[in-house]
Amino acid sequence: MKRKIAVRKRVHFDQSGVIPYRKKNGKLEVLLVTSIRKKNWIVPKGFIEYHLSPFQSAKKEAFEESGVKGSNTTKILGSYKVRKNGSELLTKIYSMKVTRVFKDYPEKNLRKRKWFSDYDAAKKVSIPEIARMIRKMGRKSSKK
Repeated sequence: MKRKIAVRKRVHFDQSGVIPYRKKNGKLEVLLVTSIRKKNWIVPKGFIEYHLSPFQSAKKEAFEESGVKGSNTTKILGSYKVRKNGSELLTKIYSMKVTRVFKDYPEKNLRKRKWFSDYDAAKKVSIPEIARMIRKMGRKSSKK
C-alpha cells in the first residue's frame, strides 16, 4: 500500500513594498502610484534584491516608482499572498514616513503619483489586505 505524500510549495518573502505616508494639516495622507499596464492605484513594491533587506528594497522601489525617500525607521504592517505566473508570492508591506519628494525619478514617465487621504487610498487600492493596512494606519494616526 503506497502512501501519498503531500508536497507543499515553499513560500519565500519574494516581494516587498511600502505605504508612503505624511501628515498634512494634522491628517494622514498616503501616496499611491499607478501600475504601468492597467493604471490601477497601487503602493510601490517589487522583487527583493538579493543584496538588500526587504525594507531597503522596498524603499528603493518607492524612489524608482514614486520619487520619494523616507525615514530609516519603519514598521512592518503585514503581508499578503498572490498568485503570479503560476507561483505564489508573499509580499511584505512596511510603513514609510516620507521625508523628501523629488520632481524627477526613474519611472516618472511611466506612472502617475497622487496623495490621498487614508480613507480614499484604502478605497482606491484593489488588494484588500493593503486596504486594511491603510485603514489601520489611519485609525492609529487619529488616536495620536
